[in-house]
Amino acid sequence: MAQTRANNKVVWQAEAQNLERSDLVKEALREVIDPEIGLNVIELGLIRDLAFQTDGSTWVKMILTTPFCPYGPAMLDQTRNKVSSVTDAPTKIEMGMELWDPSMMEEGAGADWGLF
Repeated sequence: MAQTRANNKVVWQAEAQNLERSDLVKEALREVIDPEIGLNVIELGLIRDLAFQTDGSTWVKMILTTPFCPYGPAMLDQTRNKVSSVTDAPTKIEMGMELWDPSMMEEGAGADWGLF
């Protein structure tokens, strides 16, 4: 399970498993943009955990900015495809139940909104 730091940012399980591979996935996920907000899923803090499974697959825990995000299905599909393309393995996405809030955003990402 991901660890949450005091500033509401997470440390993925994958970072302890294989930091280099985890960083490659993180950089690739910067290409998955929330079209309504114009920020990517990493900047928004929507990827709450990621782990490389013993069966070779990758597991992602993801949330959306709102429970009924109209772009949610497309973003989930883009996330799954992007992770699979980097890891060359099947990817399973689990929808997290925590509610998103701006404190989950990557440092500096909220500046354009005047949040930070």
